[in-house]
Amino acid sequence: MSADPLLVAASAAGLEAAFALDGGLSRAVPGYRMRPQQLEMAQAVTQALERHGILVAEAGTGTGKTFAYLVPALLSGGKVILSTGTKTLQDQLFQKDLPAVRQALRVPVTVALLKGRANYVCHYHLERALESGRFMSRDEVRQLHRIAAYAQSTSSGDKSGLLDVPEHSPVWPAVTSTRDNCLGAECSHHSRCFVLEARKQALEADVVVVNHHLFFADIMLRDEGAGELLPACNAVILDEAHQLPEIAGLFFGTHVSTTELLELARDSELESRAAAADFAALPDAAQALDKAARDLRLAFPAGPARLPAHGVFGNTAFAVALSGLRNSLAALGKILETQAERSEGLERCRQRALELVARLESWDGPATAGEVRWVEVFTHAVQLNATPLSVADIFQREIASRPRAWIFTSATLAVNGDFSLYRGQLGLEDSETAYWASPFDYPRQALLYVPSGLPPPNTPGYTEAAVAAALPLIRAAGGRSFFLCTSLRAMGEVHKLLQAFFQEAGLDYPLLLQGERPRNDLLESFRRLGNAVLVGSQSFWEGVDVRGEALSLVIIDRLPFASPDDPLVAGRIEQLRRAGRNPFMEYQLPEAVITLKQGAGRLIRDETDRGVLMICDPRLVSSRYGKRIWRSLPPMRRTRELKDALEFFGVAP
Repeated sequence: MSADPLLVAASAAGLEAAFALDGGLSRAVPGYRMRPQQLEMAQAVTQALERHGILVAEAGTGTGKTFAYLVPALLSGGKVILSTGTKTLQDQLFQKDLPAVRQALRVPVTVALLKGRANYVCHYHLERALESGRFMSRDEVRQLHRIAAYAQSTSSGDKSGLLDVPEHSPVWPAVTSTRDNCLGAECSHHSRCFVLEARKQALEADVVVVNHHLFFADIMLRDEGAGELLPACNAVILDEAHQLPEIAGLFFGTHVSTTELLELARDSELESRAAAADFAALPDAAQALDKAARDLRLAFPAGPARLPAHGVFGNTAFAVALSGLRNSLAALGKILETQAERSEGLERCRQRALELVARLESWDGPATAGEVRWVEVFTHAVQLNATPLSVADIFQREIASRPRAWIFTSATLAVNGDFSLYRGQLGLEDSETAYWASPFDYPRQALLYVPSGLPPPNTPGYTEAAVAAALPLIRAAGGRSFFLCTSLRAMGEVHKLLQAFFQEAGLDYPLLLQGERPRNDLLESFRRLGNAVLVGSQSFWEGVDVRGEALSLVIIDRLPFASPDDPLVAGRIEQLRRAGRNPFMEYQLPEAVITLKQGAGRLIRDETDRGVLMICDPRLVSSRYGKRIWRSLPPMRRTRELKDALEFFGVAP
């Protein structure tokens, strides 16, 4: 499709006016600085929008990629869906970045924010929760009544607007809806539904901000012929796009979780009280399902785990618990059939029971080609999954379904400039690619330190040796450190070792641990304290922005190779081997490089930041593939000498 020359000229002029030294952005955004990479990326995005093309673009930290795609999006004159990785980033786009760009460009663009329905208060389920008396603790009762008051005063119903109730409060699931338990048009509160109002605003807006989970939920619903959540658009821009292959795999597979079963049991009991109080067998059956779901979780060890299905079928406790769960679910389904006509809520519970029975039977049957059956164990839940090994064909069908532009962007999509892995994962072989390095002065601002003398990572005592090697730098940095681990087990060990070392050395650096509190709370404490050491795992490798002196040292315990025992990793390795390909070089190594780039990217977030990136793993310099890894990292000065790292902090060796 050729672009209209007049539109092309107008777009080019608009970009120049926006990004110029005295342009719209410099006038509207405090501290804005024009970067050549940002303008070049905006030009590439503009071309893709005009041609309905596909662009895969890596933009290094500090490029300013958000403005580089927002300016062309708002100037395009078409309907645009912006999807990003987390609700936090959604809120930042909607509340901060989009208003700033809209003001800078002075364009009459309407914007809407759309989240999954679990983020909006549901009047129907709030009413049920207030009637049930199921919350016993004073805190939870107080939170419930705060939510009730909020529902009467808010126009959006978005739970992020009620800061008095913690995001992970057990009250929220009881006062929000799911796709399964929403009553739809039959709901008595349908006319004032917050979810429907948010979707109405999205349909009318020029730019709609969503997250990746909602984006894929929309694709899945349309594939099933069950309608759609998002409006038709001229362009889709996907930020933090490195997350897409994993999220897509989960959405295009099937799963059954004990959380869903517990919610069905809870809703069945609540609906029975409201519409079938004279039928005692229904709450009894719901309680039996509740117990059976909890028993299934108890069939597994306490800690989080990802297990292949063939490994759990031989587990007698699992087999007994699964059989009990099937029987309890079937029994509840039969009872619901006899009572469903008494209320729309009971009818929805009946439908959910039937669907869960079918999914459970499907998971228990033979696996299909190109699919992995596996079990994920959480602290309080377990989920049975059937996940496709590749989503390329599915995603390619979505792209081909209608003519529109697609922009995929992140700071980490390529391995040393090579996009082969990412393009292959999503079926984007025909896409244009572009790469812009970070504008930061890494040789001056940062040092990469790989200590000498550490044993191989798979030897006993490695973690203790790595922590001991890191201690002089933590002291030299005055705390102000992230210690990023590749597993929860290593994270716990590092935390215990640091506690002991700090106590022995009389160091009073605050020690924070992932999981002790919500991530945003930990980050706020880390910034405020100014000399803390935070020990984290996967949650802190990406999407974390700490600028200034509070973070001056990032320590990474090992190269982040995914465990070959992980069922999805094992399945993809076997699939590549059967095709006669090299799974290590084509899959495991590129994935590790992209993950390492994410972790390394936590260090330098601004032109004035300075710091040391310490990678403990000796394979970075001793292995044949090590050079390929560090060449993909930002161009920091490199050393193996502790004295160089100490001198970087102004400390004499």
